[in-house]
Amino acid sequence: MSNDSAEHADFSGDEPEGLDGHTIEELNDYLDRDRTPSDDSIDNSPGSQIALAALERLRGLTRTLLDRDALAEPERDDNWVTSILANLTREVHAGRDIPITHGSSSARLSVTEGAVRGMIRAAGDSVGGIVTGRCRLEGDVAVLGEPINVLVDANAFWVDRLAEAEEDVRRAVRAELERHTELTIAAIDVTIEDASASLAPTE
Repeated sequence: MSNDSAEHADFSGDEPEGLDGHTIEELNDYLDRDRTPSDDSIDNSPGSQIALAALERLRGLTRTLLDRDALAEPERDDNWVTSILANLTREVHAGRDIPITHGSSSARLSVTEGAVRGMIRAAGDSVGGIVTGRCRLEGDVAVLGEPINVLVDANAFWVDRLAEAEEDVRRAVRAELERHTELTIAAIDVTIEDASASLAPTE
């Protein structure tokens, strides 16, 4: 894996609707420039902000990995980076509106499904050695009280106990959802794959 695999993966052909006409490649370039000069079309796009936050977390992890002695060899399998970015381009769109109750009967508040997926991804990434990939909400999120199943796929790097890591991610995701949404969570299904092997030098 080269030291800029996360920054410069080629996604020039992907233009997700939720990025308001921008691409992951353009957002990578924006981060490269330290968001200078500022671009209102990116800064005012909720989907782009979700994607930028995820890209920054991914960059931070890849830098950490590259600092390890185990990553001394230059050629590695970076398919895990490509997979994460591909999921991000698919899931960043706003999706369904998730209602939030308000004291006024005339008020209608909601949070988008894309924003909630962003919360889930950030919560998973907060667990050491974990990079969150695909996130899904199964059930009718538009109906208050409807049971919702949350499915999270993630990658682990140098995590000794995957079962414990899955529970840590589950706990972090539940806490974040309870803090910021009124979803009725029936179950949080976390699947973590050990990605450490993909970082071994290729033959």
